[in-house]
Amino acid sequence: MNSLFNEFMLNVSMTGDIETDFYHFLLVNGHQKTAEHCLKVGRKAEQLAKIYGVDPYKAKIAGYLHDVSAIFPNSKRIVVAKALGLDILKEEEIFPMIIHQKISGVMAAEIFDIHDKEIISAIACHTTLKSNASKIDKVLFVADKIEWDQDGCPPYINQIEHSLKESIDAASYAYIKYLFDNKHNLKVVHPFLESAYKELKEQFKE
Repeated sequence: MNSLFNEFMLNVSMTGDIETDFYHFLLVNGHQKTAEHCLKVGRKAEQLAKIYGVDPYKAKIAGYLHDVSAIFPNSKRIVVAKALGLDILKEEEIFPMIIHQKISGVMAAEIFDIHDKEIISAIACHTTLKSNASKIDKVLFVADKIEWDQDGCPPYINQIEHSLKESIDAASYAYIKYLFDNKHNLKVVHPFLESAYKELKEQFKE
C-alpha cells in the first residue's frame, strides 16, 4: 500500500467485508455524508445491475468505493494524483474535483484489495463516463447521478428515470445531454465526458 494512505489507516481495522470496511474508513476519517452517499450508490448500482445484465456484486462494490478519495480535499488532489503516478489532464489541473474518480480507483485496489478490472474501470470514470464504456461503467455512472450527493432533488432526474425504461445507454445519454444543454455551468469539459457525449449522441441521433 502506498505510504500516502498510512495516516488514514491509523484507526481503521479491516474486516474483509467491503460494506463494513469502506463505511468505517470514511467515518473514521470524518466523511459520514460521503459514506452515506456511497452506501446509497452501491445499492442503486446493484439494483440497476440486476435489470441491465451486469454482475450485481461488482456493481455494488464499485458503488461503495467510488468516492473513497473524498478523504483528500480538492486542494491536494493533484499532488496526490502525481504521487500515485496517475496521468493528469489539463482539465483536471484546472478543476481537481474531477480527478477524484481516478484516485478512488487506486484506493480501491491498494486499500480495499479490489483488483477486478471492471470494478476499477467503473470507479475511475464514474463522474465523466468515457467512450467505449462497459455496461458496469454506465450502471455506476447513472447510479451516482440518481443518488447525487447534493441537497434536494436532482434537476435531471425525470430525464434519467424516463430513459431507464429504454436502456442504461439511454439513461447515460440523458444525463450527459443535460450537461451539454447546460454547458455554461460546467467548469471544464473533461475529454472523457466529451468523448462519451459524441459516441452516445451518434447512437441516439435526434
